[in-house]
Amino acid sequence: MKPLTEHDIRASFVNCTKGETKRMHVPRDLGDRPWDDLDFLGWRDPAAPDRSYLVVELDGRLVGIALRRAAKAGHLRKTMCAWCLTTHQGDGVSLMTARKAGKSGQLGNSVGAYVCADLACSLYLRGKKSAGPGSRFKESITLDEQAERLLTGVRAFLDRVSS
Repeated sequence: MKPLTEHDIRASFVNCTKGETKRMHVPRDLGDRPWDDLDFLGWRDPAAPDRSYLVVELDGRLVGIALRRAAKAGHLRKTMCAWCLTTHQGDGVSLMTARKAGKSGQLGNSVGAYVCADLACSLYLRGKKSAGPGSRFKESITLDEQAERLLTGVRAFLDRVSS
C-alpha cells in the first residue's frame, strides 16, 4: 500500500458524516507504518476501543469505512479471521460491523464480519506479527495469492457496505 496522509484518510470515508470524519482519531504514526507490508490501513480508536477504521485502495481510489466492535461474551476457544485466516485465542477475532453507506445506513442497516480485532491482517499474513503458536497454518499458495485472497475478502465487505 502507498503511504497515506491524514487528509487522504479523512476524505476516503463512505459511511460517515463529515462531522464524524472530522472527529475521528487518525493514527499519529503514519510515517512509521510498514506501508510495503500493508494491504489496507486499519486501526482502533484509542478514545473508544469499540470503534475501528479501515482504509483500502479500490480501483484507484481510497475507500474508508468506520467499524464497530460487537460486545463479546468471553470465551476461550480459538476463532479464525475471515480475511487472513489467522486463528486467535479469546477476543483476538471480533465481529466488526459497519453502517451501510447512504440512505440504507441512515435507516440503521449494517453489515458485519469476524476479523482480527486489531485489523493487523496484513502483518499476520506476512509473519510480521504473531497471534501465538499455531495461529497460522502452512498454505500451498504463495504469499501474493494469500494477499490477493485477503484483499478479495476486504473488497467484498466494502461492496456490501457500499451497496
